[in-house]
Amino acid sequence: MNRIYCELADWFEYLNDDCDYPAWSQYFIEGLARLGAGECGLELGCGSGAFARALARAGYRMSGADLSPRMLSKAEELARREGLRIPFFQTDAASMKSPEKYDFILSPNDCFNYLPAKKLPSAFRAAASALKKGGIFWFDVSSPYKLRGKVGNTVSADDRDDVTYLSFNKLFEDRVEMDVTLFVRQEDGAFRRFDETHVLYIHEEKELLAPLTGAGFEILSVEGHLGAPAGGSDRLNLICRKK
Repeated sequence: MNRIYCELADWFEYLNDDCDYPAWSQYFIEGLARLGAGECGLELGCGSGAFARALARAGYRMSGADLSPRMLSKAEELARREGLRIPFFQTDAASMKSPEKYDFILSPNDCFNYLPAKKLPSAFRAAASALKKGGIFWFDVSSPYKLRGKVGNTVSADDRDDVTYLSFNKLFEDRVEMDVTLFVRQEDGAFRRFDETHVLYIHEEKELLAPLTGAGFEILSVEGHLGAPAGGSDRLNLICRKK
């Protein structure tokens, strides 16, 4: 079985330093306040916990969950470094069993692109079961426009002094397969190679709505990245409330 987000876990936020985490986090903070979402939240598919940390700094009582043990270790390290007390636990979004019920679940940055369409109904039911009645479920996916038009059948590269990232991306009808290679500088100056394969499934908006309503959610809005119009955006944000 392919193990994703192993070596990449240590470099994920560093290599994504161009995505403007502060503005992205503020988008969620303002939106959750506007929705009256409550103070107890879970970042599902938290990775190294960037959004959980940002919301904790803003006064929310946050937890984090992810499938990757290496990502969870990194999340715990970074939270401790900031003096934040955030509990993290390992779970699969498709069959999550959470230790408590939350006022909101936030799942940004592609968590549900890692699930094929057949697993979405069970994943959305699991999210609903982890929420209080009236709780907010807010997640995004990389849009079909982005995955088909910008990512599929391309090569991505990021070459830095201490790490080089390469991704060879192949487009299929329902997914993009990404063969990722990292070259990481060691203490002696030599570079060590690590390889991972990531599969991002393409989800059309209409294919997300039916399993969401079937899981007991009311769809409040669908919008693009940082609240932009959904059409032509790299991301689709689906903002839902548990009935």
